[in-house]
Amino acid sequence: MILSMQNIQKSFDGLGVLRDISFEVDKGNVVGVIGPSGSGKSTFLNMVAGLEKPTRGEIIIGKVPIHKLSEADVTLFRQKNIGFIFQAYHLIPTMTALENVSLPLALRGVPKSKRIPLAKKALEQVGLKGYDRRKPSQMSGGQQQRVGIARALVGRPKILFADEPTGNLDSRTTKEVM
Repeated sequence: MILSMQNIQKSFDGLGVLRDISFEVDKGNVVGVIGPSGSGKSTFLNMVAGLEKPTRGEIIIGKVPIHKLSEADVTLFRQKNIGFIFQAYHLIPTMTALENVSLPLALRGVPKSKRIPLAKKALEQVGLKGYDRRKPSQMSGGQQQRVGIARALVGRPKILFADEPTGNLDSRTTKEVM
């Protein structure tokens, strides 16, 4: 089992957003979370990825209870184990596509001589060969989304979370990315 959630609850200002969610996911499985806008899908993904703490319950990735980790420890855990494709990209506007993609590797201490070729390969894999020097403002929404996807995948994470990863892509590119 790669992910286990037991009795997860999340409240904001006393308002229950998520109530009593429990499930397990085995390694190699793909799981989709479906629901209407405002139903808590992004909050749910943020919690299982360690970006937010649950109000109650347990979240275990591998054998690590991430709900018990300090902010510093959960950050280190995410750097080493988790990839996250954000719905709103979260690219750094002053950085190029290559710099945005290589950032997770830099945070892990991967030397520049290794991270640059890996980042270039990741950009190529999402159809952005030659976009290395473009900044987010010089790319379409779909291109920015693909930079976000490359950034999430470049470190070969053990687990990948994606919040509407192909929402800004055409159907052909969506099939390629998936």
